[in-house]
Amino acid sequence: MKLRSILRVLSLLAFLSACIAGYLYYSTLKEYAFQEAERNALNRLQTTKKNLSAFFSENIKPVRVLAAMQPLVDVLVHPDLKTLSAANALLDLFKKTLDVEVCYLMDLRGNTLASSNRNDPDSFVGMNFSFRPYFQDAMQGLPASYLALGTTSRKRGAYYSYPVYPERSDTPLGVVVIKASIFFVEKELTPEETSIQLVVDPQGIIFISSRSDWLYQLMWQLKRDDIRRLRQTRQFGNGPWHWTGLRKNGNKEVIDASGKPYLFHQTAVDDYPGWKIVHLYDLKAASKLVSEPLLKIIQPVIIILCLLLGASIFFLYRHASLEIARRRTVEQALRKSEERYRSLYHHTPAMLHSIDKNGNLVSISNYWSDALGYTREEVIGKKLTDYLSPDSRKYAVETIIPTFFKDGFIKDIPYQFIKKNNELVEVQISAITDRDEQRQTFRSLAVSIDVTERNKAERALQEAKEALSRYSKDLESQVRKRTREISGILQYTPAVVYIKDANGKYTMVNSKFEELFGIRSSDVQGKTDQEFLAPDLADQFFKNDDRVLREKQSIQVEESIVIDDKAHTYLSTKFPLYDGKRRVTGVCGIATDITALKKAQERLRRLSAGIMTNQEKERAYLARELHDELGQVLTALRMEAVWIRNRVNRSDPTASARALTMCELIDTTIEEVRGLAIRLRPGVLDHLGLVEAIEWYTADFEKRYDISCVFEHDDGPEIRGNLATAAYRISQEALTNVARHASATRAKVSLSFENGNLSLTIKDNGTGFEPEALCDAEGLGMTNMRERANLLGGFFDVQSRPGGGTRICFTVALTES
Repeated sequence: MKLRSILRVLSLLAFLSACIAGYLYYSTLKEYAFQEAERNALNRLQTTKKNLSAFFSENIKPVRVLAAMQPLVDVLVHPDLKTLSAANALLDLFKKTLDVEVCYLMDLRGNTLASSNRNDPDSFVGMNFSFRPYFQDAMQGLPASYLALGTTSRKRGAYYSYPVYPERSDTPLGVVVIKASIFFVEKELTPEETSIQLVVDPQGIIFISSRSDWLYQLMWQLKRDDIRRLRQTRQFGNGPWHWTGLRKNGNKEVIDASGKPYLFHQTAVDDYPGWKIVHLYDLKAASKLVSEPLLKIIQPVIIILCLLLGASIFFLYRHASLEIARRRTVEQALRKSEERYRSLYHHTPAMLHSIDKNGNLVSISNYWSDALGYTREEVIGKKLTDYLSPDSRKYAVETIIPTFFKDGFIKDIPYQFIKKNNELVEVQISAITDRDEQRQTFRSLAVSIDVTERNKAERALQEAKEALSRYSKDLESQVRKRTREISGILQYTPAVVYIKDANGKYTMVNSKFEELFGIRSSDVQGKTDQEFLAPDLADQFFKNDDRVLREKQSIQVEESIVIDDKAHTYLSTKFPLYDGKRRVTGVCGIATDITALKKAQERLRRLSAGIMTNQEKERAYLARELHDELGQVLTALRMEAVWIRNRVNRSDPTASARALTMCELIDTTIEEVRGLAIRLRPGVLDHLGLVEAIEWYTADFEKRYDISCVFEHDDGPEIRGNLATAAYRISQEALTNVARHASATRAKVSLSFENGNLSLTIKDNGTGFEPEALCDAEGLGMTNMRERANLLGGFFDVQSRPGGGTRICFTVALTES
């Protein structure tokens, strides 16, 4: 009985000891789990804050550099296609280089002029964002950062804005904006089973979340007035924003709508007042992590108490083995995480290093080693300041390092490193401290960015900006001068000038227009032709202007305007006007009174026709005189010379030979006179027509000048009269130019009939010439040919280039002949 009692007591004591031990173990484990959870939450919160700070600050300097680029100033000062194209190209370059969502430029009214997404369905071009705080701050000369939901793209982003200033002016011309996607930040907030990470604005809107169903919801319940003001800002769209149901339960605990408790921690976002990073740790999950191992302990203990004490050792051993295995799994995960960290540390394209609290280097990245040329063994354990220039070393020792270990961080500090080959490298250093569990600094993590080339570029840019400023002032002076000149031209030009919009309504007329139609400019504004002009004249203007708008190209037409019961002819040049997007916005017309010129041209035309008619008559008269008078005299002389030769043939051989020579000379002269008479006015032209006349002339030309000449013609109507004369003279003059100037070996004359038109073409393979360089004195032959063509209402064209031969074409309607 005693033994049984002792065993019962021992069993009871063992049971109580196991319960007490289990309770103590559970309490200790639970406290440790909560402490570990809180430490992990704080570490995770600080890591997220560092990542967000790095992300939110990485585009602050690029947007400032972008705002100083000249193409953006140019398009704001002189908005045209050329400057707009240059600005778009620059925005595309920055968007691609920075790997951001979009870069865009707004004028001083908030209208988007240029954007890297201009070709996308959600393009910002033409959109007005003047209501955005980042635009309003930038127009006050303040750079701004802003987190919001895009009103057009409906995508979340971080906006960075900076004012664009003209040269030597403190007044912004516009604002340039870089929008970075939140997607890369949200990837850092990987959802976990036991925790939730959020980024919320001052009103409690969840802007970034590792739990997607909480996005754009209210973390804390708001009043209706607060929600109405939130909707008016359009920072997060138009809502609705539902409440997540979270309520605070003390300083470090919150409860959701289902009653689930969370460990609550939050920290501020740098440079974004009121914005918070929130970390929620599931307390039930933490309790579960504690209770599950405990249950695994209690069950074996109960079995031990029911069976044998020895079995308890087995189950405790088994539990210990499971615990060791779990810890090994955690250690492996920790090792993998450390390996990933080391890989990122050594392979990131930036100079990374760490120093201890004494300023000695404890680690450097591969990029740091490669950039400065030192091996890791050469620098580890040595002072960081040993590798700085003297000025940077003094600045670091006296100012930066003490401040750094006091405040815990530094940002964008300029240093100069000395490479192993004694070259200087200009860098900007940003660093944070790494603290132990007692919040004591034991090392730093620093990032150095090589800015040597950037500083050179900035200095070159400053010099260019100064030169551009001088040029801009000179350009502004020239613009003002040209503006005065254009205003004077519009006021005093004898031409009639007007501008209409795309609907045919007048927007501007000059003083000559007012004088011509007896109406003031203010009375014309906004009216159409039909509202103040005679119906015939209004229809005439409307028809020609509408043609310009439809065809989108300039035209030149003659318009008849009755002035004081007399018809005046105006030569009007009309052309379309375009906006910055190459859309036709209106038409401009410039009309010049050519009534006197038309009359003079008509008189000159009649005079030229009379002169050429008399010329042809004179040629015919001379041809007849040469053929009839001089030909008969030469024939008589030849007969006399033959008689003399026959009389002295026997008595005086010398005289006989001289008489024979005289006969040959007279024969040659008769042939020359006959040819001259034919060339002056070929009888074949009058009797047989144009085709036979040109065929005779080309054969005679080939024989006289030893130049191959081919004549080709179509079957067509018989051509006589003035048209035949003009075509013949044009071909004659053209071939004469070939013989005199072209140095050609081959010429071709073509006569064709098509669509009621006669076409005469003369081509050669000669040296050619520049038609524009041919002066009037050198081109009298060309002038005569062109004049003959114009008198018949035909078209005359000359095509030539040095070394490429010449082509002359004369085209006229047969009905006009």
